[in-house]
Amino acid sequence: MTATDAVRVLVPTGMLGGGFPPETVTRGLELGADVIAVDGGSTDSGPYYLGAGIAKTARAAVARDMRLLLKASASAGIPLIIGSCGTSGTDSGVDWVAGITREILAEEGLSLRVATIYSSQKAADLAGLPIRPLPPAGPLDAATLESCENIVGMMGHEPIVAALESGADVVLAGRATDTAVAAAYPLMKGMPAGPVWHAAKIVECGGQCTTNPRAGGVLATIDAGGFTIEPLDPAAACTPTSVAAHMLYETVNPFTMREPAGTIEVADAVYTALDARRVRVTGSRFELADQHTIKLEGARITGYQTMSFTAIRDPHILGQIDTWAALLRKMITEWVSNTLALGPDDYAFDIRLYGYDAILERLDPSPVPPREVGVMLLVQAPTQETATAVAKVANPLMLHLPTPDMDYLPSLAFATSPAETERGAAYEFVLNHVVEVDTPASLFRIHLPSEEAR
Repeated sequence: MTATDAVRVLVPTGMLGGGFPPETVTRGLELGADVIAVDGGSTDSGPYYLGAGIAKTARAAVARDMRLLLKASASAGIPLIIGSCGTSGTDSGVDWVAGITREILAEEGLSLRVATIYSSQKAADLAGLPIRPLPPAGPLDAATLESCENIVGMMGHEPIVAALESGADVVLAGRATDTAVAAAYPLMKGMPAGPVWHAAKIVECGGQCTTNPRAGGVLATIDAGGFTIEPLDPAAACTPTSVAAHMLYETVNPFTMREPAGTIEVADAVYTALDARRVRVTGSRFELADQHTIKLEGARITGYQTMSFTAIRDPHILGQIDTWAALLRKMITEWVSNTLALGPDDYAFDIRLYGYDAILERLDPSPVPPREVGVMLLVQAPTQETATAVAKVANPLMLHLPTPDMDYLPSLAFATSPAETERGAAYEFVLNHVVEVDTPASLFRIHLPSEEAR
């Protein structure tokens, strides 16, 4: 098999800033990698990062990964593609990663041409476009669009290919599907869409499709008949089960997954172990959509939050923790009404009992009293001042509230001093919609590298 018969995609980690052993990238280059592709973001951590337009990853962690990858790209003469820069793929996230990249290139004396692709959208520009909801969202109105602090469109592979074809060595893309980042280069090189998109789905999270997800990334070799997955750590392995299982990850249907350009179909895929470490996959298909669509993601501020956290070790209270929590909710409501003259429409609060039912609540009742419980009070209000005032009113209750049958005041334990921690603005996702577009790149702005960078 010659180099033109296949494309080898090196995915060192599931997310830029997540870290990886440097030797695994070296091994990927030795195996003949043609491109390095890494996802740089996610919505997994909630709407805050999109709403605020900041990254969840530490700058030092991103810089560490980028330094290794830029040096690998330069030494091997292969492209580096990063998608969903800065966690949510906002323009500020792209600029943040681009700034880190420029610093590293200057420090290392590397001459790589960098292209940036921006995916942030303006509400005014989207108004009037054919936008339809995805379940369970309803029709979109102008007020919802205008309420968003940030909106991004989720690109497919086409803008990335355009940047590569224009001579970019490094592509820093805004919000993109996880798969588009790995699919762009092999599609540009003429590899068949079925194997490309399926392989891209399998490698999107790096080593998660191996027997040791902590050991580093993977190499996907895509050719006309299918693709092969191999871990970059010699001690890890890919098995038919570990590879096939990744189609269960973040999909509604394990046999199909929608992309902007069409749908991945893997119901007929066959997973075969080539040896103890490598898996060959054949039978994948990609069905082009009649209409190209771009998914929109948007987040808006819903209020401001203040948190308090106390801990209970008293066995008497823990023996009737439900009664105690119900009394706490009742007393907070009464005290806030009497002290601050606030009603239920003026604020909201939640009490979560960690160590008891904070995660699944009534879905997983405990048959025995807990040994200890952490009590988190989360207050939300239109202003930070109000949220903190409510938490302060609740402070004596979270420190000394007895159960109804106790004739003394217990002493509980706040985790911090001061007990109230202001969390700032709280956000919610409000867009789960797609916009129909005439051309795949029409919503995105591609800034190409300058010629003098060479």
